[in-house]
Amino acid sequence: MTTVGFIGSGHIGGTVARLAVNAGYDVVLSNSRGPETLADLVDELGPQASAGTVEAAARAGDLVVVTIPLKAYRSVPAAPLAGKLVIDTNNYYPERDGQFPELDDGATTSSELLQRQLPEARVVKAFNNIFFKHLLALARPTGAADRSALPIAGDDPQAKSAATAFLDRIGYDAFDAGALADSWRFQPDTPAYGVIYSADPTNWEQAAPGDIGKLRAALAKAG
Repeated sequence: MTTVGFIGSGHIGGTVARLAVNAGYDVVLSNSRGPETLADLVDELGPQASAGTVEAAARAGDLVVVTIPLKAYRSVPAAPLAGKLVIDTNNYYPERDGQFPELDDGATTSSELLQRQLPEARVVKAFNNIFFKHLLALARPTGAADRSALPIAGDDPQAKSAATAFLDRIGYDAFDAGALADSWRFQPDTPAYGVIYSADPTNWEQAAPGDIGKLRAALAKAG
């Protein structure tokens, strides 16, 4: 895989794009406001980066990162993502997204909603449990003693393998947390969300490695 498409290019999307460019990928960025609004980010990332429409980013990416508010998930185009690995970074925040009764009662997860929107794509949840500044600061080469692990969840084993390879290349180990139905274990208000990468939970500027052992323990606490 050589090109990563981004549907959404905010804090998490922009950070993953930086890590991807640093790892040798080309990136195609998009957002809901149009490619012209991404000129500064493209300039910052350099010649491996370009901006396009959401449709163009979806078509260009060998893998595509969807990083938009949950309330907009129905806007993600299904046809150009058919057969592709789609990494979903989203979380459900009712104060931002409005109420989703099926999420409130635990009947499904936000990533399962995206998978239903993209029935022929292969959705893997990742990058949703880490603060964007920590995500940039904690990237380490393969084998580094202080390398952090990020949880992933998905229903397709090959897609999870591809996501694991992508995480490895941009600086992270991956821990398989199960199916999309299990992704609630590292969503907001769980022990694996955020604080395991913080040296001081009262100061989110300070990052600390969160290795596989620490992550496994936090996921186990979720039940």
